[in-house]
Amino acid sequence: MNVAIIGASGYTGLELIKLLVTHPKFNITYVANSTGDINVQDLHPCLKDVINIDVQKASAKEVAKVADLAFLALPHKTSMSFAKELLELNVKVVDLSADYRLELETYEKHYCAHEDKEHIKDSVYGLPEYYKEDIQSAKLIANPGCYPTASLLALLPFIEYIDTNAPIFIDAKSGVSGAGKNPSEATHFGQINENCHSYNPFKHRHMPEIQEKVRLLKNEEVSINFVPHLLPLTRGMLVSVYATLKEDIDVNEILQNTYKDSEFVRIREKPVDIKSTAGTNFCDIYAAKNANALFVSSSIDNLLRGASSQAVVNANLLCGYKEGEGIPKIAYVP
Repeated sequence: MNVAIIGASGYTGLELIKLLVTHPKFNITYVANSTGDINVQDLHPCLKDVINIDVQKASAKEVAKVADLAFLALPHKTSMSFAKELLELNVKVVDLSADYRLELETYEKHYCAHEDKEHIKDSVYGLPEYYKEDIQSAKLIANPGCYPTASLLALLPFIEYIDTNAPIFIDAKSGVSGAGKNPSEATHFGQINENCHSYNPFKHRHMPEIQEKVRLLKNEEVSINFVPHLLPLTRGMLVSVYATLKEDIDVNEILQNTYKDSEFVRIREKPVDIKSTAGTNFCDIYAAKNANALFVSSSIDNLLRGASSQAVVNANLLCGYKEGEGIPKIAYVP
């Protein structure tokens, strides 16, 4: 199947190219950013002698001429206009932004007015472990971000056993690539090196996203206290969930039963770490309890499982291919 990548300049755009260039079923026929006029080998020197294709200035009409599916690696608030036009041109879309992840009211409260309200109801949240059947029959996939992916995969198996009247805390730590390619004061080497800090505690836009998906999947209204942190790492993510149990459970058995058929979730018997999932699409999860105190920890690669490789998995399901088609099981060099 011929595919397009719109938003090729950023980290997730590069990861998409690296995954798709060796994919046995997808053929990259269109690569674009906001300016064009450059070859992809000059845009990303690591791709020299790997793929030779000119980067175009993004145009939905041009995509429709050469591709059946488009990956949108664009910023929030930008994707929706491209997605709307592509869908009207019968091009399937996997959107890596937040523009279709949320219900309309939640999105407009935390982002901006939505320009494509009619397609929000048609979008499917691209968390394969919980939405696989819906993904297979969709035309628009809202690819989850890294924080919600790691948080939901850790939290969802335990919702029915948690006292939702007690606080649920999610302590999340990410490498600096999660902040995107454009530098800021917080991500400059001299600031982040040998440093760690929280940002937007209790106010981050992924907090209502996690709450909304718990409600939709488990029919439970929960109050999530989400606190993200920036680590002095290029990539990787570690999420720790703290909650109160309302009954005695075997936490490992619950995880094993929940994810027994999940190709890209690994249940660990020891606390998880970032290096073991870097360069892969795996989510590693560990859980423990102390009386009624629950601790769940998950680890993912924020650029892969939290963005690009999960997008390719969603595209596989969308197109009727095997879930793991073209997804390396052993870490490639990030």
